[in-house]
Amino acid sequence: MGNVTRTIAMVAVLVMLGASYSAGTPSPQQDKATLNSMTVADLEKAGDAARSQKNYLLAISYFQAAVAKDRKNSVLYNKLGLSELKSDDLDSARRDFERAAKLNSKFADAVNNVGAVYYLKKNYGASAKYFKKAVALDETRPSFHVNLGAAWFAQKKFEGAITEYSRALELDPDALRQDVKAGVVAQIASPEERAQYSYMLAKIYAKHGDVEGCLQCLRKAKEEGYRDLAKVYKDEEFSQMRDNPKLHEVVPPPAAK
Repeated sequence: MGNVTRTIAMVAVLVMLGASYSAGTPSPQQDKATLNSMTVADLEKAGDAARSQKNYLLAISYFQAAVAKDRKNSVLYNKLGLSELKSDDLDSARRDFERAAKLNSKFADAVNNVGAVYYLKKNYGASAKYFKKAVALDETRPSFHVNLGAAWFAQKKFEGAITEYSRALELDPDALRQDVKAGVVAQIASPEERAQYSYMLAKIYAKHGDVEGCLQCLRKAKEEGYRDLAKVYKDEEFSQMRDNPKLHEVVPPPAAK
Protein backbone atom coordinates (compact mmCIF):
# COMPACT_ATOMS: atom_id res chain seq x y z
CA MET A 1 0.00 0.00 0.00
CA GLY A 2 1.15 3.58 -0.62
CA ASN A 3 1.70 6.35 1.88
CA VAL A 4 -0.85 6.37 4.65
CA THR A 5 -2.44 9.46 6.06
CA ARG A 6 -0.29 11.69 8.26
CA THR A 7 -3.21 13.59 9.76
CA ILE A 8 -6.14 12.57 11.91
CA ALA A 9 -8.59 11.82 9.12
CA MET A 10 -10.24 13.22 6.10
CA VAL A 11 -13.65 14.49 6.80
CA ALA A 12 -15.08 13.79 3.42
CA VAL A 13 -17.32 16.54 2.15
CA LEU A 14 -18.69 14.81 -0.88
CA VAL A 15 -18.34 16.89 -4.04
CA MET A 16 -20.64 16.06 -6.92
CA LEU A 17 -19.28 17.80 -9.98
CA GLY A 18 -21.51 18.16 -12.98
CA ALA A 19 -20.57 18.27 -16.64
CA SER A 20 -18.11 20.89 -17.78
CA TYR A 21 -19.51 24.26 -18.77
CA SER A 22 -17.78 27.24 -20.29
CA ALA A 23 -18.78 30.23 -18.18
CA GLY A 24 -16.35 32.59 -19.88
CA THR A 25 -14.73 35.07 -17.54
CA PRO A 26 -17.63 36.69 -15.70
CA SER A 27 -17.26 38.88 -12.66
CA PRO A 28 -17.39 37.19 -9.21
CA GLN A 29 -21.04 38.14 -8.91
CA GLN A 30 -22.97 37.86 -12.11
CA ASP A 31 -25.47 40.65 -12.82
CA LYS A 32 -29.09 39.75 -12.12
CA ALA A 33 -30.17 40.06 -15.72
CA THR A 34 -27.66 37.44 -16.84
CA LEU A 35 -28.60 35.07 -14.03
CA ASN A 36 -32.33 35.52 -14.63
CA SER A 37 -31.89 34.68 -18.31
CA MET A 38 -30.31 31.31 -17.53
CA THR A 39 -32.21 28.09 -16.94
CA VAL A 40 -31.78 26.10 -13.73
CA ALA A 41 -29.79 23.49 -15.64
CA ASP A 42 -27.48 26.13 -17.09
CA LEU A 43 -26.99 27.75 -13.70
CA GLU A 44 -26.10 24.39 -12.17
CA LYS A 45 -23.57 23.65 -14.93
CA ALA A 46 -22.04 27.09 -14.56
CA GLY A 47 -21.85 26.67 -10.80
CA ASP A 48 -20.17 23.29 -11.19
CA ALA A 49 -17.63 24.78 -13.58
CA ALA A 50 -16.88 27.69 -11.27
CA ARG A 51 -16.47 25.33 -8.32
CA SER A 52 -14.14 23.05 -10.26
CA GLN A 53 -12.02 26.14 -11.01
CA LYS A 54 -12.11 27.04 -7.28
CA ASN A 55 -14.01 30.24 -7.97
CA TYR A 56 -16.33 29.65 -5.06
CA LEU A 57 -17.87 33.13 -4.86
CA LEU A 58 -18.93 32.86 -8.48
CA ALA A 59 -20.25 29.34 -7.84
CA ILE A 60 -22.33 30.68 -4.94
CA SER A 61 -23.88 33.29 -7.24
CA TYR A 62 -24.91 30.63 -9.73
CA PHE A 63 -26.26 28.18 -7.16
CA GLN A 64 -28.15 30.91 -5.28
CA ALA A 65 -29.81 31.91 -8.54
CA ALA A 66 -30.60 28.26 -9.26
CA VAL A 67 -32.25 27.57 -5.89
CA ALA A 68 -34.23 30.80 -6.22
CA LYS A 69 -35.80 29.23 -9.31
CA ASP A 70 -36.06 25.70 -7.90
CA ARG A 71 -36.52 25.82 -4.13
CA LYS A 72 -37.20 22.09 -3.76
CA ASN A 73 -33.97 20.87 -5.36
CA SER A 74 -31.93 19.20 -2.62
CA VAL A 75 -28.92 18.65 -4.90
CA LEU A 76 -28.65 22.37 -5.63
CA TYR A 77 -28.78 23.25 -1.94
CA ASN A 78 -26.04 20.72 -1.26
CA LYS A 79 -23.84 22.20 -4.00
CA LEU A 80 -24.49 25.69 -2.67
CA GLY A 81 -23.43 24.49 0.77
CA LEU A 82 -20.23 23.00 -0.62
CA SER A 83 -19.31 26.30 -2.26
CA GLU A 84 -20.07 28.21 0.94
CA LEU A 85 -17.99 25.73 2.91
CA LYS A 86 -15.03 26.36 0.61
CA SER A 87 -15.54 30.08 1.17
CA ASP A 88 -15.33 29.52 4.96
CA ASP A 89 -18.94 30.55 5.46
CA LEU A 90 -19.69 27.65 7.77
CA ASP A 91 -23.03 28.92 9.07
CA SER A 92 -24.47 29.39 5.59
CA ALA A 93 -23.08 26.01 4.52
CA ARG A 94 -24.72 24.28 7.48
CA ARG A 95 -28.08 25.92 6.77
CA ASP A 96 -28.03 24.87 3.12
CA PHE A 97 -26.89 21.33 3.89
CA GLU A 98 -29.75 21.12 6.39
CA ARG A 99 -32.18 22.40 3.76
CA ALA A 100 -30.97 19.70 1.38
CA ALA A 101 -31.42 17.01 4.03
CA LYS A 102 -34.89 18.35 4.94
CA LEU A 103 -35.98 18.26 1.30
CA ASN A 104 -34.67 14.71 0.94
CA SER A 105 -34.44 12.82 4.23
CA LYS A 106 -32.49 10.03 2.51
CA PHE A 107 -29.84 12.35 1.04
CA ALA A 108 -26.85 10.81 2.81
CA ASP A 109 -24.32 13.24 1.33
CA ALA A 110 -26.15 16.26 2.73
CA VAL A 111 -26.46 14.67 6.18
CA ASN A 112 -22.75 13.84 6.10
CA ASN A 113 -21.93 17.40 5.12
CA VAL A 114 -23.86 18.83 8.08
CA GLY A 115 -21.64 16.64 10.22
CA ALA A 116 -18.56 17.97 8.45
CA VAL A 117 -19.50 21.56 9.34
CA TYR A 118 -19.93 20.66 12.99
CA TYR A 119 -16.59 18.84 12.87
CA LEU A 120 -14.85 21.93 11.53
CA LYS A 121 -16.47 23.92 14.34
CA LYS A 122 -14.97 21.37 16.76
CA ASN A 123 -18.42 20.30 17.92
CA TYR A 124 -17.48 16.64 17.76
CA GLY A 125 -20.56 15.34 19.54
CA ALA A 126 -22.89 16.92 16.99
CA SER A 127 -20.66 15.84 14.11
CA ALA A 128 -20.76 12.22 15.31
CA LYS A 129 -24.56 12.40 15.45
CA TYR A 130 -24.80 13.38 11.79
CA PHE A 131 -22.05 11.04 10.63
CA LYS A 132 -23.91 8.17 12.32
CA LYS A 133 -27.06 9.17 10.43
CA ALA A 134 -25.10 9.20 7.16
CA VAL A 135 -23.73 5.73 7.86
CA ALA A 136 -27.25 4.50 8.65
CA LEU A 137 -28.48 5.89 5.33
CA ASP A 138 -25.63 4.33 3.32
CA GLU A 139 -23.41 1.92 5.17
CA THR A 140 -21.38 1.15 2.05
CA ARG A 141 -19.67 4.55 1.82
CA PRO A 142 -16.09 4.32 3.16
CA SER A 143 -15.86 8.09 3.62
CA PHE A 144 -18.79 8.11 6.03
CA HIS A 145 -17.01 5.57 8.24
CA VAL A 146 -13.78 7.58 8.06
CA ASN A 147 -15.68 10.67 9.15
CA LEU A 148 -17.37 8.93 12.06
CA GLY A 149 -14.01 7.47 13.07
CA ALA A 150 -12.53 10.98 13.09
CA ALA A 151 -15.35 12.25 15.31
CA TRP A 152 -14.87 9.35 17.74
CA PHE A 153 -11.11 9.88 17.83
CA ALA A 154 -11.54 13.59 18.55
CA GLN A 155 -13.65 12.58 21.58
CA LYS A 156 -11.01 10.03 22.62
CA LYS A 157 -13.42 7.17 21.94
CA PHE A 158 -10.67 5.09 20.43
CA GLU A 159 -12.44 1.74 20.17
CA GLY A 160 -15.24 3.36 18.20
CA ALA A 161 -12.69 5.05 15.97
CA ILE A 162 -10.91 1.76 15.30
CA THR A 163 -14.21 0.09 14.42
CA GLU A 164 -15.13 2.77 11.88
CA TYR A 165 -11.67 3.01 10.30
CA SER A 166 -11.56 -0.78 10.03
CA ARG A 167 -14.92 -0.86 8.28
CA ALA A 168 -13.74 1.87 5.89
CA LEU A 169 -10.75 -0.27 4.95
CA GLU A 170 -12.97 -3.30 4.41
CA LEU A 171 -14.98 -1.26 1.92
CA ASP A 172 -11.95 0.42 0.30
CA PRO A 173 -8.33 -0.58 1.02
CA ASP A 174 -7.25 2.94 0.05
CA ALA A 175 -9.71 4.73 2.35
CA LEU A 176 -6.98 6.04 4.66
CA ARG A 177 -4.31 6.84 2.11
CA GLN A 178 -2.64 10.23 2.41
CA ASP A 179 -3.27 11.07 -1.24
CA VAL A 180 -7.04 10.67 -0.97
CA LYS A 181 -8.27 14.26 -1.01
CA ALA A 182 -12.02 13.87 -0.80
CA GLY A 183 -12.63 16.43 1.89
CA VAL A 184 -11.42 18.65 4.66
CA VAL A 185 -8.29 17.61 6.53
CA ALA A 186 -8.41 18.14 10.27
CA GLN A 187 -5.03 18.45 11.95
CA ILE A 188 -4.34 16.61 15.19
CA ALA A 189 -3.99 18.98 18.11
CA SER A 190 -0.83 17.72 19.81
CA PRO A 191 2.25 15.55 19.12
CA GLU A 192 0.97 13.03 21.66
CA GLU A 193 -2.31 12.68 19.75
CA ARG A 194 -0.47 12.33 16.44
CA ALA A 195 1.64 9.54 17.88
CA GLN A 196 -1.41 7.83 19.33
CA TYR A 197 -3.26 8.15 16.05
CA SER A 198 -0.36 6.62 14.10
CA TYR A 199 -0.25 3.67 16.49
CA MET A 200 -4.00 3.20 16.19
CA LEU A 201 -3.71 3.12 12.40
CA ALA A 202 -0.90 0.58 12.70
CA LYS A 203 -3.24 -1.69 14.65
CA ILE A 204 -5.92 -1.34 11.99
CA TYR A 205 -3.55 -2.15 9.12
CA ALA A 206 -2.11 -5.09 11.04
CA LYS A 207 -5.59 -6.45 11.63
CA HIS A 208 -6.28 -6.26 7.89
CA GLY A 209 -3.00 -7.96 6.98
CA ASP A 210 -1.43 -4.85 5.42
CA VAL A 211 2.12 -5.29 6.67
CA GLU A 212 3.65 -2.34 4.84
CA GLY A 213 0.88 0.01 5.90
CA CYS A 214 1.30 -1.17 9.48
CA LEU A 215 5.07 -0.68 9.44
CA GLN A 216 4.75 2.81 7.97
CA CYS A 217 2.40 3.80 10.78
CA LEU A 218 4.65 2.27 13.42
CA ARG A 219 7.63 4.19 12.05
CA LYS A 220 5.56 7.36 12.17
CA ALA A 221 4.45 6.64 15.72
CA LYS A 222 8.08 6.08 16.68
CA GLU A 223 9.16 9.36 15.05
CA GLU A 224 6.39 11.15 16.92
CA GLY A 225 7.56 9.76 20.24
CA TYR A 226 4.92 7.14 21.00
CA ARG A 227 5.95 5.68 24.34
CA ASP A 228 4.22 2.31 24.27
CA LEU A 229 5.53 0.75 21.07
CA ALA A 230 6.42 -2.39 23.01
CA LYS A 231 2.68 -3.13 23.07
CA VAL A 232 3.03 -4.56 19.57
CA TYR A 233 4.21 -7.71 21.32
CA LYS A 234 1.08 -7.76 23.49
CA ASP A 235 -1.76 -6.34 21.39
CA GLU A 236 -3.65 -9.07 19.58
CA GLU A 237 -3.81 -7.14 16.28
CA PHE A 238 -0.04 -7.64 15.77
CA SER A 239 -0.01 -11.38 16.54
CA GLN A 240 0.57 -12.41 12.90
CA MET A 241 3.53 -10.02 12.54
CA ARG A 242 5.56 -10.74 15.63
CA ASP A 243 8.04 -13.01 13.85
CA ASN A 244 8.53 -10.57 10.98
CA PRO A 245 12.13 -9.22 10.90
CA LYS A 246 10.86 -5.92 9.49
CA LEU A 247 8.79 -5.42 12.63
CA HIS A 248 11.88 -6.17 14.76
CA GLU A 249 13.75 -3.43 12.90
CA VAL A 250 11.13 -0.88 13.86
CA VAL A 251 10.35 -2.20 17.35
CA PRO A 252 13.02 -4.51 18.81
CA PRO A 253 11.46 -7.54 20.52
CA PRO A 254 11.66 -7.72 24.30
CA ALA A 255 14.69 -9.43 25.77
CA ALA A 256 14.19 -13.11 26.48
CA LYS A 257 13.66 -13.87 30.15
